[in-house]
Amino acid sequence: MRRDECSGEERRSIVITGAARGLGFASSVRLYREGWRVVAAMRTPDAGMALLREATGAGEHDDRLIGVQLDLTDGASIAAAAKAIEEAVGAPNAVVHNAGISAAGMVEEADLDLWQRMFATHVMGPVALTKALLPSMRAAGRGRIVLVCSSAGVRGQPGTAPYSASKGAMERWGESLAAEISPFGLGVTSLIAGTYDTDIITDVGTTDDRDLAGPYARLHQTMNSRGRFAIKFARPPERFADGLVKALEDNGSFRRHGVGPDASMLLVFSRILSSPGMHHLSRLALGIPRQGSMRGGAFPLTGAQKAMVLAAKVLPQPAMKRLVEVAMRRAATKEAADQGTQNHA
Repeated sequence: MRRDECSGEERRSIVITGAARGLGFASSVRLYREGWRVVAAMRTPDAGMALLREATGAGEHDDRLIGVQLDLTDGASIAAAAKAIEEAVGAPNAVVHNAGISAAGMVEEADLDLWQRMFATHVMGPVALTKALLPSMRAAGRGRIVLVCSSAGVRGQPGTAPYSASKGAMERWGESLAAEISPFGLGVTSLIAGTYDTDIITDVGTTDDRDLAGPYARLHQTMNSRGRFAIKFARPPERFADGLVKALEDNGSFRRHGVGPDASMLLVFSRILSSPGMHHLSRLALGIPRQGSMRGGAFPLTGAQKAMVLAAKVLPQPAMKRLVEVAMRRAATKEAADQGTQNHA
């Protein structure tokens, strides 16, 4: 750990990957303000660091905000970043593996290249960076590895299998690592992040491998509408930074925290319910029909469609016609609003 030249006090240093946007950006700003020495690792530091300096008020030569180029899918970039980190701050007090990518698509639809990029970003890259930094952290006898995991990694979620599987794998290697490095004074914390308002939950930040005209079209339709509804309740990324600050005070060999009410609730359910119970909970929450209901090309109705059929049976024809007109106007208004949002983006 480096010392402040004027005060002689030790300054805590932290490495945050994916610091150019979203949770990583908000966390970098918050920890800089908390007095940490922040190493902001990102693919394009020239652009990202300018935004971080603007948000923090840090000067270009402020040694408490250091930019490092890092591409977690490139071994040479990881090695160069590890060297730059140790040259700048020595053995970091904490490493936050936050960088991530997202994707949508069923297992049958998702390209294998997408699976490889997902695991490279969420597992292989973080493992490689951790391996490179561990010798100095082990020699220092202290340090914390923080894994920014996801609700989608607690239980496998339909429609996002590559993301869900890689985030689950991130948790498992973190658990293994914790037992291995604990005797040397180091620890691991897994943060299960809920839904936050960042690019990763938007169309812009997601690789879309869905076939909207294929055999899973009915499922995509329902899951998309329910997902967009859930996004309305996404929390600002600054609220995640609150959870990270608390997690950095962990001193046990392994800790696991939900960050956000939705993530915390999911962890409670996963402890109470059996695996089949969690499976059906996810299925019902996402509007996926029961087993066998789409066999032979069947296209089961959604809850809203069933309600419309029932209304057609019991309501007078003029009332039904009026109801349809209102529904069509609302759909047209929503489509126009969505189109305006996309054009603005």
